[in-house]
Amino acid sequence: MFLEPIPPSDEFLTLNFSLDRANRLQRWRNYGLSADFLGDYFATFFPGNGTDDGLSQRDTIKGSVSYIANELLENAVKYSTIDHDYPITITLHLYDNKLIFETSNIAPQQTIVEYENFIKALEERDPMELYLERLEKSALEDCEASQIGLLTMINDYQAQFGWRFVSIPDGQNLIQVTVMAHLSVEI
Repeated sequence: MFLEPIPPSDEFLTLNFSLDRANRLQRWRNYGLSADFLGDYFATFFPGNGTDDGLSQRDTIKGSVSYIANELLENAVKYSTIDHDYPITITLHLYDNKLIFETSNIAPQQTIVEYENFIKALEERDPMELYLERLEKSALEDCEASQIGLLTMINDYQAQFGWRFVSIPDGQNLIQVTVMAHLSVEI
């Protein structure tokens, strides 16, 4: 489900990341810290009262936002080309009944073909079946593009996704990839 334009929200936060060849792996930990910051920030909008099992809605939101933001950022970094000056961007929008995550990065055309094949498989198959298949394949092979993170977000967090691919003018086969994830919440 790709919304364009994204409906206005009273609360949103955008982080931009520069990406260069030298610092790409050195900054990997920073992406996790940034995802945790987003989880902490957005958790403050939810009640902190604990339930019988000791979990509060705030803790649940914090964990969900941190996980989803981290997966989206890591995918954006992993599949980005570093031969450009475009930043990787993540924005979270808070609404009464959902959070919308939006990431944007620049990727080479060949990456997009693989991504579109995954999206097609996701539309045609049961996400849990696809998850188990990818998990097994990743255990047997050294498979970097397993999409297990995306499938976990769908199966465990009930996140709904939308994708947009836009060619960069004079971008030498570069594509702007925008991923939108919707997470249902109740404030």
